[in-house]
Amino acid sequence: MTDSATDAVGGLNDVLDRIASAAKLAGRDSGEVTLVAVSKTFDADAIRPVLEAGHRVFGENRVQEAQGKWPGLKDEFGGVELHLIGPLQSNKTKEAVALFDVIESVDREKIAKTLAQEIDRFTSETDKPAPRLLVQVNTGAEPQKAGVLPEETKDFVTRCREVHGLDIEGLMCIPPFDEPPGPHFALLAKLAGELDLKTISMGMSGDFEDAVMLGATHVRVGSAIFGARPKPA
Repeated sequence: MTDSATDAVGGLNDVLDRIASAAKLAGRDSGEVTLVAVSKTFDADAIRPVLEAGHRVFGENRVQEAQGKWPGLKDEFGGVELHLIGPLQSNKTKEAVALFDVIESVDREKIAKTLAQEIDRFTSETDKPAPRLLVQVNTGAEPQKAGVLPEETKDFVTRCREVHGLDIEGLMCIPPFDEPPGPHFALLAKLAGELDLKTISMGMSGDFEDAVMLGATHVRVGSAIFGARPKPA
């Protein structure tokens, strides 16, 4: 095993241990928390050691990048669950529905409508289940960031369900990088509880333990597993 592969597996085990410790402090079962290993910008060779170590849940930011590596990895390793955690463009919806098992970034009416159309087509033409769906909430009301505003979340989830027929199972957020994440995590958990949504995706490499303490069911961790991201060419 190469040094980078050893480092990735060591990082994976360290993150899993930290999730278990945070869950224990919160009086939770660590089995309630799923680690989404964020493999964006890393190639198949970098991801493979983590798969070989038994991990099966991964996250990617871009549909096109994921298409370049995950079909082969899914064929090589059974039971992979792939999450789209970045913004979804409407012209990539067909590809996203076919490739991803979970889409965490439903964030606007146009995407909800397009997803409904593509999911109907996909499920009628294949025997595969539709991807599970989460609504992204812009808890910091940041104008440059995707996501539904907190005060609009209930209405948007209702429209997704009643107008577009989408089965929304949870919420996701990315807190502002320059603010303490705790209040944002608490807000997302509160919104999920009010809407009776079971999935709460929040927390990244720098704050996932706080997220676990505040009720996350999924944490999205990349650099703490894979190391620093490769610089663009």
